[in-house]
Amino acid sequence: MFLRKRVILGSILVLAGLLANSASAQKAGDGSAAQRLEVMRQKLETIRRSANSAASALKQEGGDEKKGGDEKKSGDEKKTGDEKKSKKGDDKEVLDTPYARLKGIEKEAAKLAGDVNNLRGKVDRSEKFEASEVDRFEADVEDIRRRADAIQTETAGARANPGSAVGTEREVKKKKKFLGIFGGGGNDEFDELIGTVTPGRDRELFIVATREVRKKNFDVGRLLFQTIITTYPDSPYLPMSKLAVADSFFLEGETSALIQAIAGYQDWLTFFPTHPLADRVILKIAEAEMRQIGLPDRDATHARRAEIRLKALMQQYPNSILKEEAMKRLNQVQDNLGLHGLYVANYYYTQAVDQKKSGLKGAQSRYREIVEKYPNFSFADEALYKLAVTYLVEEETDQAARYFQRIVSDFPNSEWVDKSKEQLGIIGATVPQPNPDRIKVLPPESASFFANFKNQLFGVYPMTIDKNGVLMTKDFDKEKFELIDQIIENQGDILSNQIPQALTTVISQKQAVATPAPKQAQPEKK
Repeated sequence: MFLRKRVILGSILVLAGLLANSASAQKAGDGSAAQRLEVMRQKLETIRRSANSAASALKQEGGDEKKGGDEKKSGDEKKTGDEKKSKKGDDKEVLDTPYARLKGIEKEAAKLAGDVNNLRGKVDRSEKFEASEVDRFEADVEDIRRRADAIQTETAGARANPGSAVGTEREVKKKKKFLGIFGGGGNDEFDELIGTVTPGRDRELFIVATREVRKKNFDVGRLLFQTIITTYPDSPYLPMSKLAVADSFFLEGETSALIQAIAGYQDWLTFFPTHPLADRVILKIAEAEMRQIGLPDRDATHARRAEIRLKALMQQYPNSILKEEAMKRLNQVQDNLGLHGLYVANYYYTQAVDQKKSGLKGAQSRYREIVEKYPNFSFADEALYKLAVTYLVEEETDQAARYFQRIVSDFPNSEWVDKSKEQLGIIGATVPQPNPDRIKVLPPESASFFANFKNQLFGVYPMTIDKNGVLMTKDFDKEKFELIDQIIENQGDILSNQIPQALTTVISQKQAVATPAPKQAQPEKK
């Protein structure tokens, strides 16, 4: 039986964990300070790189930002009086050019990233810091992100190339580093893709971004998808680009990435709540929370959030093909929550019943909450038995008999049945017959020693989770035709009848193109 032998130890650990969490609590659902700062760092790096690429495109086109240079320096030496006043006005205009705005937001993002990294260093070294600093940085990052998106959109016209490059091969120029962070060699394909605005470029960005995510180059793929969102606001690829960004975080799978996946999926649902893929997106939010669930003696925040999402999926989409999958996951999440409550209840039960101390009402209320909130809880029989015992201690035999009878009726194969029958005999209450519908219900299987050791070592609670995204699989197979491939074929969206009638991102296997047989030479007619 899963961890049953360690109930007392688990109960103590969960209480200690709750006290530790309350002492160092951060904003609910946002993760630890280190995780939140890592999310901020990633966002700022994306802003900086995107602005740098867009500014580079303007620079390559020989815009006004390169003018002035030495000419202005030599001219400044000669100008005086009214000419200098006029120059100040010109300088203001220069600072408001597209190039200057992009470089300005890049510098802001870089400066704030330095401050975030400094605070992250304090957190990593366990130095004292103010929790309000993390909140303030989050607000600053969100402010820069909004302004950066606006600048990208507003400067798109300056970067526009009215000539369409669709169907023609682009010249890819060699460069030393990509976006100033990768090593030598390679080319500036991505800088040119991001920086220049050309008709049809949104489709190319979407295709290349998909390719990069499939190659596990998540940062590059997200940057390309984000370019569609900020630079091509009327693009038919925009909705799926927003979803693909969230998918890329989900596929990456690290804790900081999962936090951003949840935010990205939720943001997508806000804009497209009636889309045919909406139920799958809600399931992915729940699974992103489930991937952060620990053992039952740990913090239960993620489990509670996953439960809310899964219930919402079943309530909002009662006819969804994902309903059965959602129910399976809900039962597993509620098992985790039930065990969490059981450990706490057992702690008070041991104090009140075994050690004759206080805590009886605390145990009783928690056992009652478990049996009422989690009807499919795997260890409901234990909760029912101990709940009945608390009523015996209070000499409320009628109430106790009701719970003992429920064990005999609904859990005929439980290890608590014989004890329940014995108590019913002492009370003088009727021993019911087993419920025929429950006769085949068996106790949960015990985890193997090695499985239990692994779960304890890594803090993992076994759950059913599909680690593929909504549009893309985690491990790309070129032989499979996925939802995102269909979106590319459809020029930006997907139809309801093209979505698989199962929890999968794969629509079909790609068919090999048959090679036509070579034509045989015909003899010439004489």
